Amino acid sequence: MVCKNCVVTALSYTIKFEGSQNIALLPLVSTHLARRGFKADIRDRKIKIGEAGAKEFLDFSEDILDMHELTFCVDDGPWRPLSEMREILATSWIDELLQASAVVSYSQPIVNRERQIIAYEILSRFVREDGSLIYPNEVFDAARTRGRLYALDRMCRMAAVRHAKVVNEKVFINFIPTSIYSPAHCLQSTEQLANTLGVDPDCFVFEVVESDDVADIAHLREILAYYKTKGFQYALDDVGEGFNTIERLTDLQPDYMKLDIGYVRGVHADAEKQRVAQLFLQKAQEVGATPLAEGVEDEADFAWLREAGYELFQGYLFGKPSAIPQRELPPLEVKRA
Repeated sequence: MVCKNCVVTALSYTIKFEGSQNIALLPLVSTHLARRGFKADIRDRKIKIGEAGAKEFLDFSEDILDMHELTFCVDDGPWRPLSEMREILATSWIDELLQASAVVSYSQPIVNRERQIIAYEILSRFVREDGSLIYPNEVFDAARTRGRLYALDRMCRMAAVRHAKVVNEKVFINFIPTSIYSPAHCLQSTEQLANTLGVDPDCFVFEVVESDDVADIAHLREILAYYKTKGFQYALDDVGEGFNTIERLTDLQPDYMKLDIGYVRGVHADAEKQRVAQLFLQKAQEVGATPLAEGVEDEADFAWLREAGYELFQGYLFGKPSAIPQRELPPLEVKRA
């Protein structure tokens, strides 16, 4: 059963009136909303109203109320300054995207030291009704603002699991730990879909994104433990300040660790990037994780990383994300003297 956080339902806004001037004008606001046909629940100096009514309230009240003395909450969420309401209202388009499941899964090859494709990372791309793509950052930012991150993460995860059947190789699937409030609840559908499709759990590597932003390590540990008991593997992306000790990494026991693109580009000629890449490699080896360098675009960087001891590689040098899984690598460029 899908959890309530993943269901896209209409938002309800509650506006709290404070300040004598605002409270005195509350009946006027109420009369206007009723005249315009918006149903509002008004009690205890608060107005509870739907999304369209909230837009009307802002337009009508902006010039007659002291907006700085008003606060609001969405559903049963925390009280916030009224100035933030327009930002949430402006992201209503994300609900339509989620309801239409407007996501397409792309895949990018991951290769070994011998340039053999051994896995793919599955990436989400989002489409408008006219078929044009929406930048992923724009979609995820809107989902955070509107409180739809649970629903968005689930939609992308389920689409990626379905695409794994098409790819028919080991796949890396991103997930955001803060979008999972209960592993047993939120991840059960992922497990069930994989079983229905007949894809072996060993084919899945769930990749923690935004690693440095994870404040609740105990919660992350619970999520990863759930994945492990179901036979899935997991990776940590861009190991940095959030996981800055061997003890912490040993506790989490990742199967893979990914070196961020920022330390990969130009590493063959940058002593500081080489230092970080070697430290990262040492950490991965100490905790028994497979080191993977992402964002490899230059042959010289690939050669340096391979010589240093990295085992897996991902980047435009080997292939770009595509809707149809890439099965062969582009030929090596031969430099002429």
